[in-house]
Amino acid sequence: MKIFYSDVHFQHNPSFEIFDGGVKVPNFEMPERAERILHALHQTSWAAIHNPDDFGLEPILAVHDAGYIDFLSSAYAEWQMIDTDTPYEKDALLPASFPPGKWRHIPKTLLGRAGYYMSDLSAPITAGTYPAALAAVNCALSAAEIVLAGEKSSFALSRPPGHHAGKANCGGYCYINNAAVAANWCSRHRKTALLDIDYHCGNGTQDIFYDRSDVLTISIHADPDDEYPYFCGYSDEMGTGNGTGYHRNFPLPSGTDNKHYLAALGQALELVNSFDAELLVISAGMDLYAGDPLGKFNVTRDGIRQIGAQISSLGLPCLIVMEGGYNNAALGENIVTLLETFENTPPA
Repeated sequence: MKIFYSDVHFQHNPSFEIFDGGVKVPNFEMPERAERILHALHQTSWAAIHNPDDFGLEPILAVHDAGYIDFLSSAYAEWQMIDTDTPYEKDALLPASFPPGKWRHIPKTLLGRAGYYMSDLSAPITAGTYPAALAAVNCALSAAEIVLAGEKSSFALSRPPGHHAGKANCGGYCYINNAAVAANWCSRHRKTALLDIDYHCGNGTQDIFYDRSDVLTISIHADPDDEYPYFCGYSDEMGTGNGTGYHRNFPLPSGTDNKHYLAALGQALELVNSFDAELLVISAGMDLYAGDPLGKFNVTRDGIRQIGAQISSLGLPCLIVMEGGYNNAALGENIVTLLETFENTPPA
């Protein structure tokens, strides 16, 4: 299996995030995550590691707002240039004000724009955030090109992750929606579905495709009544306009085990079949694993193997894109367990 990875991800290494309740904590989304996965992949006989190609901004701007991408590219440098007596935290940019949904003027000041384009306090912008985000999306696009060229599967070891990044916002450790950009790219050539198995709802992906019928999007995740992102991911959110019926959420309760997760996955895959998808993009978050510090499911490693086997049994070409997963000790082996099911599945 061809794996796409870039060490540019090291440039994005925020020293902190603001956790629930306003607690300043070390950032959970750290470079060690990708390196643990890379190390585990090197132990296999089937993983071939490649550097990504550079696809430029065109595929990114096909799904993300140009003003947001301009902000993301320039915000940190502008933050460093602000001269003030206020003891700001200059290591990373985070806002303090967020607009209610009905108030959508874009402010001129940097901190105002930060609140407009940043949906929470878990996606600090540092000096290396933008180049790392570009490298991450190029990993996803490079893996997409391999699958479009005829490979049965490929894996984008993208960091930072992407599925919480919407059309015009970052949040939840995510800056550019790697899987959504790749799915949009693939949809020009094949009928494409996107399945998100991360513990948290893929709210950014939902935002990007919510009014579209050309890409089916499905997210299986923790119930947003209890878990981030709270304001999105409910079962009655099924698309709007042309996209009505082309998005589905499967919110699951705390403590969900292998049996109940696989039952929801079975329903999701029936939707993929009904859509007559020709290619499947998977947002692969491993925070569904029992013992993840940011998750409350009881899915075991054997459950992860069964998830992969159930998805790969569809026989569709699959692009797997890395999302969350914060149990670093288990992360590499969990991803290898998932990917092995695709590597060992014979072509349809």
